[in-house]
Amino acid sequence: MRRGWLTSALTSARSLLRALLFATPVLAIGALLPPLQPLLAPAAVANEAAPLVADEVTEKRLLAISEELRCLVCQNETLAASQAELANDLRREIRGLIKDGKSDAEIMDFLVSRYGDFVRYRPPLKSSTLLLWLGPAALLLIGIFALFRYLRQRNVAIAATPLSADEARRADALLNAGSADNSDQHGNKS
Repeated sequence: MRRGWLTSALTSARSLLRALLFATPVLAIGALLPPLQPLLAPAAVANEAAPLVADEVTEKRLLAISEELRCLVCQNETLAASQAELANDLRREIRGLIKDGKSDAEIMDFLVSRYGDFVRYRPPLKSSTLLLWLGPAALLLIGIFALFRYLRQRNVAIAATPLSADEARRADALLNAGSADNSDQHGNKS
């Protein structure tokens, strides 16, 4: 019993020593930061980001348009959410088109003509995008049909193969042995 207590105490001491060794550099950096804060203040203070365009209406239009566009680099993010450089360039291009007085539809048409329907997060339903819209549903239906067909064929194959005489005897022996064990356990308690 004494040996267990000693082992536990040594383990606790080791854990405490590891924690102190890890915490010492962190505490030292924390102690050095206050004197260096005036030097780091411009970089360390987080201010609210200034709007990129002084016109709030332009920014709202840019956000609405870029929510409908796909980032060509990230592909699973909208243009508004992406931080890729190409996304920044496309947002800059859209701002320029808004400043030029283009409507939202004209901007969308310009980007679609340049990058194709892929740039739209929700491509329109037309003959060239029909597979994109109907493909997942068709694959799901084909998968369900194949699964039902496989299960039906498997059930027919299982029902069509009867047990051989040897297999039937072994199955009867197992069933009879199990029922004899159950009757001994439940019926004959001595």
